[in-house]
Amino acid sequence: MTAAGWPEEETDGPPSFGGRWRRALAWIRGRLAALAEAESERWVLWLPVAFGSGASLYFGLMQEPPWWIGLVTAGGAGILLLIVRRRFVPAAVTVALLTAVGGFLVAQGHAARVAAPVLTRGITAATVTGRVMAVERRPGAVRLTLHAPSISRLSPEQTPATLRIRLSDRHPPPAPGSVVRLRATLSPPQAPAEPGAFDFQRRAWFMGLGGVGFATSAVEAMEAPPVTGWSTVALAFERARGVIAERVAATIGDPVEASVTTALLNGEEFGIPEETLEDFRNSGLAHLLSISGLHVGIAAGILFYVVRAMLATVPYIALRWPIKKIAALFGILSALAYTMLVGAPLPTVRSVLMTGLVMGAIMLDRDPLSMRLVAFAGLVTIALDPEGMLGPSFQMSFAAVVALIAAFERGSLRLAAIRRDAGWLVRSLLYVGGILLTSVVATLATLPFSLFHFQQIAFYGVLSNLIAIPITSFWVMPWSLIAYALMPFGAEAPALIAMNWGDRAVIWTAELFGRLPWASLTVPAMPVEGFAVLVAGGLWLCIWTRRWRWLGLVPILAGLASPALVTRPDVLVAGDGAVVAVRMADGRLSASGKGGGRIVETWRERDGDRTAADPWPAAGGWADGAGRSSMACDDWGCLYQLRGKIIALPRLADALDEDCGVADAVVTAAVARGCRAGLVIDRWALRHGGAHTLTVTGEGIRIETSNGRQGERPWSGPGR
Repeated sequence: MTAAGWPEEETDGPPSFGGRWRRALAWIRGRLAALAEAESERWVLWLPVAFGSGASLYFGLMQEPPWWIGLVTAGGAGILLLIVRRRFVPAAVTVALLTAVGGFLVAQGHAARVAAPVLTRGITAATVTGRVMAVERRPGAVRLTLHAPSISRLSPEQTPATLRIRLSDRHPPPAPGSVVRLRATLSPPQAPAEPGAFDFQRRAWFMGLGGVGFATSAVEAMEAPPVTGWSTVALAFERARGVIAERVAATIGDPVEASVTTALLNGEEFGIPEETLEDFRNSGLAHLLSISGLHVGIAAGILFYVVRAMLATVPYIALRWPIKKIAALFGILSALAYTMLVGAPLPTVRSVLMTGLVMGAIMLDRDPLSMRLVAFAGLVTIALDPEGMLGPSFQMSFAAVVALIAAFERGSLRLAAIRRDAGWLVRSLLYVGGILLTSVVATLATLPFSLFHFQQIAFYGVLSNLIAIPITSFWVMPWSLIAYALMPFGAEAPALIAMNWGDRAVIWTAELFGRLPWASLTVPAMPVEGFAVLVAGGLWLCIWTRRWRWLGLVPILAGLASPALVTRPDVLVAGDGAVVAVRMADGRLSASGKGGGRIVETWRERDGDRTAADPWPAAGGWADGAGRSSMACDDWGCLYQLRGKIIALPRLADALDEDCGVADAVVTAAVARGCRAGLVIDRWALRHGGAHTLTVTGEGIRIETSNGRQGERPWSGPGR
């Protein structure tokens, strides 16, 4: 070898150009092989990544694949593995392929297993009978989940397995487990507000939810046989949640504080006023209201330490029994009970799995904080709910845990050495520094996912969490466990009052930081491709331990910059055509009226601008001053002009004849038969394509639809 590390040239003459390239490639291969060997213990951590990638591939297809394609691919990969099993790199790639195929098959099988009828059209004045399985209390309303309903004018084979119906609070809510009858207006699960937005249709398919609606009559109780089996346990916890909400409301007078306390005790955050929720979002404290790993971990940890301390006070037990393992068992039971009390939402189920693995590692005398433990938990979680992997709760919780463990692996030994000989002052500073570091790492790890799913950055999240997390961990959660223990005896009031003191401090923190200038920033939606590149870079950075891990910063930065490469549409049309938005001269979106609600809000969020622009004028219009864009309206409708193209937006069907003769595109909720415009979006186009977006370019008008983005899948509109 030469001094530079290159292989010595074996020939006497000067090396040729091809020889230098061969030597360079051989050196690169050697360096990569050395790095791969040095990281040999970390290769297994990529298996959940491959498994999740296979599941993501299934959800990303535009057509439902045939059932046999995954099996054939798995068989071919298995044969290939037998052939290349003695060669490390080909064998590793083949194992990754097999794992990815496994994720694909699991997702496909799960989609087939949960298949159930879904409403394909709206139904008015329907008589609905079903068993109440969940009661969610909201401001001014109650939302019921009805299981095994019957619907007038629908045959049993067309009837969904589960319905969600909103009931006014003027009517008393029924008890969980009861069978009720009511009249309601029903509709299918809502399609995405625009192509690429949150797909509630897909989420509803995997939840078994076949329709939503609102009641138009009071609830009538019906006689029915009692429930049996596991449903009995689920309904018992559902009733307990209702009792908890009633006890909190009776003890805590302030409705905002009562709603936050209730959310932490039974998982119902729907009763929290929107203004308070906005403060929690802007301050970066929204995760405290959504029951997740933090709450489950605290609940299990408190009981673990309490049980261990109690057992340690009895010398006979402490000297003869494995009290640490017994305490870990009680920690698992505490996590399970807490999860059932808060309704077992998906993030909490994943947290219970993680907590159970940690406590199980303690019982088996293994390291409870390891990346392999997280990898195993991720693999199991994806297998249990492949579609849930696409949601923010899964991604943000695992991102935070993976980043924290990666940081712990880098600095744990050094911190332990400092702590070993430190006094109380240094230990206190280390504790505060640990909370600060944890907040910084978790905030940075979850930031990309917040940008992708919510288009929002909370600038004061680190500071607010530095105050709120210790209060929640050392005051609120311990008192919540005491309140649970006292509720069966009706003596929970002192514990609830003490717990509320901490909740009041957390609310104050959210209001303080959430209302500061520049508390949060809304950014344009990140493209899926940029998000995938960013996640790959983050995994590369956290999984590897050698210096080459820093190469992950390149795709991370590229992903963060990707929203700048996306052009937002100029015209957005709701799936039913009831509301349309156009881009004004100042770049903001102006909607066609005061309606639209959540749809228009979603458009603005994905636009990176939450401020509401003025609606379309009844008469008159505007122009940008340079002739590039303008809007002109009258009683018949509006004409939107941009980059030389005219888009007609008629309010009345009688205006279609004139608009079709002058416009390049026509958008209407009516039927536009015989329209001569080059592009027509009418009732039939909306029914087939769902929400539409139009982007005016130099080449013409580019159109995209939500159903076109979804493809022909079981949960999408036209393919159902």
